[in-house]
Amino acid sequence: MTDLYPNSVDGVAAARAEILTRIARAAKQAGRPADAIDLVAVSKVQPDERIDAMLATGQRIFGENRVQEAQARWSERRVAHPDLQLRLIGPLQTNKAEDACALFDVIETLDREKLAGALVKAMEKTGRTPRLYVQVNTGDEPQKAGLAVGESVEFVKHCQSDLGLQIEGLMCIPPVEEPAAPHFALLAKLAARAGLEKLSMGMSSDFELGVRLGATSVRVGSALFGERAKR
Repeated sequence: MTDLYPNSVDGVAAARAEILTRIARAAKQAGRPADAIDLVAVSKVQPDERIDAMLATGQRIFGENRVQEAQARWSERRVAHPDLQLRLIGPLQTNKAEDACALFDVIETLDREKLAGALVKAMEKTGRTPRLYVQVNTGDEPQKAGLAVGESVEFVKHCQSDLGLQIEGLMCIPPVEEPAAPHFALLAKLAARAGLEKLSMGMSSDFELGVRLGATSVRVGSALFGERAKR
């Protein structure tokens, strides 16, 4: 496999081109059009020069883990690039719901009743309605965010019918020590049961598998930008 860990700004465009080629190849193998899959560039903890280099390639969909960090990084860039799509892919605290709604176009980590209620209020206050994904803890890992598998479909229905939230899809992060395929297949099955068409699954190490199993977006960080800076 080609080394996709660019350690310089010059490597960003080449890395993105290769990732898109691999997405297209995986989509073709699955009988899917390549444009059915969004590449989400995970920009958390990346230096400004790599972010700007990625923007220069035409990449416009970015994923962030933390609300405050994203505010600092994207507030000015959003003015310069009004076609940006920002996705929150990290856990969201209820007291940050309003800030998240104001900044993000997609929130992928809805995983509990209290947060759903906070988002309803935040949307009313900000006048913005980010698209929502429900995060499912497919590996039943106690340390990881996400709804239990057995609760996910009913939670989606509750959010839609009782709270009026528009749930677009499901998201998962498989356990690192387990094969990802069963988790991706399970997420696709749950989405079908819930009547949802969008699946956020697959990262730098397994995004091609995600595409073959139905992902409509893949979250790629280190394979695009290089290793993240240490905190």
